[in-house]
Amino acid sequence: MAEITLTKKDFTSDQEVRWCPGCGDYSILATVQAFLPELGVPRENVVFISGIGCSSRFPYYVETFGMHSIHGRAPAVASGLAITRPDLVTFVITGDGDALSIGGNHFIHALRRNVNLKILLFNNQIYGLTKGQYSPTSEQGKITKSTPVGSLDTPFNPISLALGAEASFVARSIDSDRKHLTETLRAAAAHQGSALIEIYQNCPIFNDGAFDTFKEGDTKESALLQMVHNQPIKSSTHGVVRATDGSLSLVPLSEIKEEDILIHDAHRQDPTYAFALSRLSNSSHVPVGIFRDVARPHYGALVQDQLKEVIDKNGKGDLGKLLVGGDSWQVV
Repeated sequence: MAEITLTKKDFTSDQEVRWCPGCGDYSILATVQAFLPELGVPRENVVFISGIGCSSRFPYYVETFGMHSIHGRAPAVASGLAITRPDLVTFVITGDGDALSIGGNHFIHALRRNVNLKILLFNNQIYGLTKGQYSPTSEQGKITKSTPVGSLDTPFNPISLALGAEASFVARSIDSDRKHLTETLRAAAAHQGSALIEIYQNCPIFNDGAFDTFKEGDTKESALLQMVHNQPIKSSTHGVVRATDGSLSLVPLSEIKEEDILIHDAHRQDPTYAFALSRLSNSSHVPVGIFRDVARPHYGALVQDQLKEVIDKNGKGDLGKLLVGGDSWQVV
């Protein structure tokens, strides 16, 4: 049988895309649809699981299997699917509110267990679907409908949180940078285990321009600290250097030599290095690329190995005997 070549059109559903004009989700959707044929996987073996929020409409627009699930619970639903159906490529689509508020525990434990999921976290630093309340990533002082005199909360840094949960693959990209996002998706897809990509995503209605510094031509090159394995970590104006106390800091290129700039090691096992990089994020500079990409057994493989070991030792078991065994209960 001849091999079928899929295209972006094959992964585009017939559903009308319903996001606000100018929403960064459009760009992310187009990039993902164009990337999916690269997987070389039949559409029926690709699944998108989402939670609740604007981003979570994503599964409707991709011509694959999918589920629009429960608020914050997409990682839990997707974990069950990935563990029991290792033949599938399972994506999780979530937002900063969905993943980091009500879904916080599901998010960190999926990463801790290293379940074989590709998690795309759309971070717009606001609740969009419910019309503009502050989210777990909104900056302190943020004026919103739920914080009329400014938010008092210290925001989550999703990258730092993921690294603290021992995530084996952690990256950051931007909605409008199709080339960079595609390269990051490619690396995440090749990774065996949990792969998180935080995507800075513009909400034109409730938080417009939040990431303009990192997207506009006159500031983008200076603001983005490009992280490429075995390459110096720098923007057009600043470089990352290691201080005598071991900490990382940003220094203008005019004040340092090229050999002083830190060479990126995305495969370093110790997560403290990647964590230190994640703390360089601020309103004027932000690292983009892959923070950490290390190999360790993923949860589904460990489960399958354990099941095989038990079956080899004790046999497949008998459900009927289990149901009528001494540990069963009779409800009257």
